[in-house]
Amino acid sequence: MTPVYFDNAATTALRPEVVTAITESLNDQFGNPSSTHSFGRSSKALIEKARKSIATTLGAKPSEIYFTSGGTEADNIVIRCAARDLAVKRIITSPIEHHAVLHAAETVAAEYGIELELVNIDDRGYVDLNDLEQRLSCENAPRTLVSLMHVNNEIGNLLDIEKVAELCEIYHALFHSDTVQSVGHYHWDLSKTPVHFICGAAHKFHGPKGIGFLYMRSDIHLNSLIVGGGQEKGFRAGTESVHNILGMEKAFSLAYENLANEKEYVQSLKNRFIEGIRTRFPKAIFNGGCDNFDRSTYTLVNLRFPITGDKSTLLLFHLDLKGIACSQGSACQSGSNTGSHVLRAIDADEFPSLRFSFSIFNTIEEVDYVLDVLIDYLA
Repeated sequence: MTPVYFDNAATTALRPEVVTAITESLNDQFGNPSSTHSFGRSSKALIEKARKSIATTLGAKPSEIYFTSGGTEADNIVIRCAARDLAVKRIITSPIEHHAVLHAAETVAAEYGIELELVNIDDRGYVDLNDLEQRLSCENAPRTLVSLMHVNNEIGNLLDIEKVAELCEIYHALFHSDTVQSVGHYHWDLSKTPVHFICGAAHKFHGPKGIGFLYMRSDIHLNSLIVGGGQEKGFRAGTESVHNILGMEKAFSLAYENLANEKEYVQSLKNRFIEGIRTRFPKAIFNGGCDNFDRSTYTLVNLRFPITGDKSTLLLFHLDLKGIACSQGSACQSGSNTGSHVLRAIDADEFPSLRFSFSIFNTIEEVDYVLDVLIDYLA
């Protein structure tokens, strides 16, 4: 069996067309986009074409799209600059956000003396919208930023983003959503969804690493966090990574051109995996809402096996020896011995958990192979 890559929530393989787009750019578009000569103007024109393409697909304006190094930078820009520039005095988030949000919020709260509140979640990790409304509607509430992710990167829970946006609009709160796991996987119409900020990272939808974007609604103004030049309309200094931007735009366009068929295919892989787990490992426990097809993303499964001792300790290592790549949590936590804050928050860390995440490059045969390896090991 050739190696099986089931860690697509961490990063995805590049589409061949994306590799071609990047290579052609590296060969042909080396001009600095800030230069006024023809080489620079050519690069600049392609960047703006990519910006317009992404914006149009999202139902946004080109002027609302800012290129960044990825989702972490975009999250940090929003949280830090909202405190500095928008008089935000309170941040409401959840205990199961990505650390790009949680750590940024904790740091900013300490630096600026801002209130930091964690909204309640239920035992499967879903945000308690009644609790959120109570917090937003409290008397004399300060200027508030709500930061809640659309798709949880570890357990796959889907947020009712339309409802949260509606609550934020009613109570005049700013709404930021870490959408790194959902951009490229779900349709968006930002002209109808009153969210102020979302972000994307190309490597989550078969694009290159080191490039992403921030959507910032046109009625919001933040000052630059990175200074030193006038790039990105003066919002983010630094020479633009032309080849990465063009690679991201190609991956983004292909993701949405093929979304319906590819979503159905990836969902079929998840369905088969869950059915196989339920049949072969009836004592396995699905974490969060990942086995709820209506309220979780179609791309990942997170589950735990009630095993202890060496079998528990060596489970991930055994899968790696068999050529199977999966994870115990977010890739950003690799090297950490603290375990998953997401699983701790929902009391799901008693036994070893594994996250399997799927993409268009996976097959039914790979799913069956992984199930066979698991049953051999756990028998």
